[in-house]
Amino acid sequence: MMAAASAAFLHKNALLLEQNEKLGKKMYITGKGRCNVANDCPPDEFFQNVAHNPKFLMSSIYAMPPDTLVALLGEYGLRTKVERGRRVFPASDKSSDVIRCMARILDAAGVKVRLNTKVKEIKKKKDAFVVQTMDGSSLDARTVVIATGGVSYPQTGSTGDGYGFAQAFGHKVFAPHPALAPLLEDGNTCAELAGLTLKNVVFTLYQNGKNIFSERGEMLFTHSGISGPLVLSASSAVNHERPADLGAKIDLKPALTQEKLDKRILRDFDRYKNKQIKNALAELLPGSLVVPMLKISGICEEKEVNSVTKEEREKLCRTLKAFPVKIKGIAGFDEAIITRGGVDVRGVDPSTLQSKLIPGLFFAGEVMDVDALTGGYNMQIAFSTGWLAGAAASEHLS
Repeated sequence: MMAAASAAFLHKNALLLEQNEKLGKKMYITGKGRCNVANDCPPDEFFQNVAHNPKFLMSSIYAMPPDTLVALLGEYGLRTKVERGRRVFPASDKSSDVIRCMARILDAAGVKVRLNTKVKEIKKKKDAFVVQTMDGSSLDARTVVIATGGVSYPQTGSTGDGYGFAQAFGHKVFAPHPALAPLLEDGNTCAELAGLTLKNVVFTLYQNGKNIFSERGEMLFTHSGISGPLVLSASSAVNHERPADLGAKIDLKPALTQEKLDKRILRDFDRYKNKQIKNALAELLPGSLVVPMLKISGICEEKEVNSVTKEEREKLCRTLKAFPVKIKGIAGFDEAIITRGGVDVRGVDPSTLQSKLIPGLFFAGEVMDVDALTGGYNMQIAFSTGWLAGAAASEHLS
């Protein structure tokens, strides 16, 4: 949508082909239906949150930085607000308002939109492209922008078509993998804790014994494993090309050293010295976490507090500082927010997003091998690369 609008504002002759029955279908579910459109951070900080190929995105982000994007959306009637982590949301908390705003931008730019139109093939003939659609129609175009997304949430239309189009033109495409996805547990501890949200904890992910991610924030347990902002970001650090054992640990009390934590536990034990240990930890931990914590620590939940040994208390402290979760893998594309992989950016000019192989062919968004952490960064990449690709495609005609 942004690529079409950008091209039309300059050239006034852009056609947007959408295979779905409505525009922006995937945007409806982003941000849990709220659509985190951007992150209100300066460009130099933005690149620190890009997981793959941040340097490639520099021209795109500077062409349409977060403040410029928010201003453009505001010009066409979308009121926004900034929340924790500088995440930018529509003031209404409705992704549908973002879609309607984009539709107004398309209308103002004079973009022609064809819904329910799935592209079958794109061919280059001399200085023009021929776009064949599934309904048998043939369209001529002097420039083409491929902005088909990845393969996450395929029910929204992200079916990887763009990879095939790119490969047909000779572009290398890296195999797609789920990114910003929940992690699946090898066991049943998480299922017992399903629905529990942990805030202000430190989550650490290991691959093949090496620490690949460790940050402080929020996460949650699910019936199949773990999710939430920390976990989703951690999944982007996994090396899919070299599959290896995954493991995780959670520091439930990062503000306390093990020594201070032990003193805190001793105070609670002194207060509840005539109770069973499972009832003496209610102020230290969420209720549903107490029994699993004791089980992992090897302490009988019905043991009297006054009979807990120093060694058992030390085990409890170690578990509180490193609650283990055995990971068997990453959730699939049905649950992944974005796709890692796609068109190799070495075959794309970063200053215009034009193919280095085929003049007049441009790429925008997730179809390329670019992805970022959670927080509005991936939506910003989509908007910014769309804006640059559309403008460059239009200028290519002059």
